[in-house]
Amino acid sequence: MATHPPEPDLNGRRILICRPEPEASRLANRFRSAGADVRILPLIEREPLPETPERRTLILSLDEFSHVIAVSPFAARLLLEEVDTWWPQVPMGIRWYGVGAGTTAVLAEHGLSPRRPPEGWTSEALLALPSLQKLQGERVLLARGETGRELIRETLESRGARVTLLPLYRRFRPDYSPEQIRATLDTFAPEAIVALSGETLNNLIALCANSSHNLYDRLLIVPADRVAEQARAAGFRNPCIPGSLADNDIVATVAAQLAGRDGGSGKAK
Repeated sequence: MATHPPEPDLNGRRILICRPEPEASRLANRFRSAGADVRILPLIEREPLPETPERRTLILSLDEFSHVIAVSPFAARLLLEEVDTWWPQVPMGIRWYGVGAGTTAVLAEHGLSPRRPPEGWTSEALLALPSLQKLQGERVLLARGETGRELIRETLESRGARVTLLPLYRRFRPDYSPEQIRATLDTFAPEAIVALSGETLNNLIALCANSSHNLYDRLLIVPADRVAEQARAAGFRNPCIPGSLADNDIVATVAAQLAGRDGGSGKAK
């Protein structure tokens, strides 16, 4: 008879989520279902960029690309909205990719069959896919934010691809009042913080540096080794990488790590 892992027990635990919406509220609901007390303080906000003639031309030439990569769920949603506006149906023959399970899920919900690595959700894992190794002369459309890591573009170009960037949104740091920050960090006093990008972590570091708040001994959930190393270099003592960035895995990791701390045996990765 199949057995299921026990439900995470986070009764009364204080969790701070620094993701943007709508991902933050979805994750918060999962934490609350495990009994946690949750606050949301997005340290990145996103807004779509205005449409330009150049962007419209790119979308109308979508069928000229062999590969289309979306770097985030937000990028995937905005891209698909553009495709729906200008194409009666999605052009055939394109290989679609998403960085992370959430991005591939958005593409799949649209009826596409995105490729993703069997393990891992990072850009590095995506770049290991066999179909992205030999790309001499092939055109790749990279849907992303206005700024971001250049790893995918640079790597694919080094493999011979002709990469075109499609910036769809910009990211910015929200401006919170001292009262909002004090209520979240001092009064609420989170035991665990979820910061799922390097940019989010940078903004958290700035928040600590520009105030009297010391969060460096809290459990910090980060997405990948490079961000964990960045966190340690900044002074965070407990960065931890979940098994995946799926909501259930994030919640399970926080529960296990906090329980381990209580027992004196928790180890942060």
